[in-house]
Amino acid sequence: MADKLVPGSPADASEPLFSFGVIADIQYADLEDGYNYQRSRRRYYRHSLIHLQGAIEDWNKESSMPCCVLQLGDIIDGYNAQYKVSEKSLELVMNTFQMLKVPVHHTWGNHEFYNFSRDYLANSKLNSKFLEDQIVQHPETTPSENYYAYHFVPFPKFRFILLDSYDLSVLGIDPSSPKYEQCMKMLREHNPNVELNSPQGLSEPQYVQFNGGFSQEQLNWLNEVLTFSDTNQEKVVIVSHLPIYPEASDSVCLAWNYVDALSIIWSHKCVVCFLAGHTHDGGYSEDPFGVHHVNLEGVIETAPDSQAFGTVHVYPDRMLLKGRGRVPDRIMTYTREQAL
Repeated sequence: MADKLVPGSPADASEPLFSFGVIADIQYADLEDGYNYQRSRRRYYRHSLIHLQGAIEDWNKESSMPCCVLQLGDIIDGYNAQYKVSEKSLELVMNTFQMLKVPVHHTWGNHEFYNFSRDYLANSKLNSKFLEDQIVQHPETTPSENYYAYHFVPFPKFRFILLDSYDLSVLGIDPSSPKYEQCMKMLREHNPNVELNSPQGLSEPQYVQFNGGFSQEQLNWLNEVLTFSDTNQEKVVIVSHLPIYPEASDSVCLAWNYVDALSIIWSHKCVVCFLAGHTHDGGYSEDPFGVHHVNLEGVIETAPDSQAFGTVHVYPDRMLLKGRGRVPDRIMTYTREQAL
């Protein structure tokens, strides 16, 4: 991983080029503490908002101010829908984010769709697509309105791509729509269980209702953006609620067609990091192509005396994740071809 640092070399502890914040699975609800579905891990519904406030205070005070924060999805818990307080809870969390001095890029997870329809989200404050950058001379890199994805450049030669990992999903869409029928057919072909959230007996356990996948249209778009980044010698960070690399994640938490996403990413040399949430207990692995897969620990299962967020400091030859609380520090070195 990290070689011994020589003072004055590009890899020494000099100032980063830029930095950005990361936080995942806040899942706020005005409820007493509860447990996950297996009743094996405690969930701190109310305290998650206090953790978010603490993260924002930290980011605002950092000597090297993050250029933005990536919110990796599941911002409020599905229980809000049950108690008919989804809009109220979302407003409370978004008002908290307003204390942050930098922009926030929001990804959408399963809990967004437990609370809201896709159409609602597209017209809400959780749609951060207005922060996108466009490559005017390459219209093929402009995303379609059929999915929620975009790319932006936080610093020259670095491109971030937000993916919609519920582009294929039965959540948040009209059950009478052709897309719902297509996605339900796909889900049932891989999951014969009566309870579609159960992976019991499945050879591909990611095919459960609380996951989703990437349409071919979105994957084609991703391929176009990565082709542009290869040609222009950019480094790319990809952001998604669902993880795509089995070595970094519980297999039940992967995107349905994670193999398709990986094959596109692996056909390009520009991707250095893939950031995801969803798993709550975190995970990390560097794949054979030098892509660092980081699954961030979830705020929702973080005890009041701990924390769960991080700041990633970006250097010409590596990224340093400085974690807080149960998010560990990580050194993510670029492969030789990727180093600036």
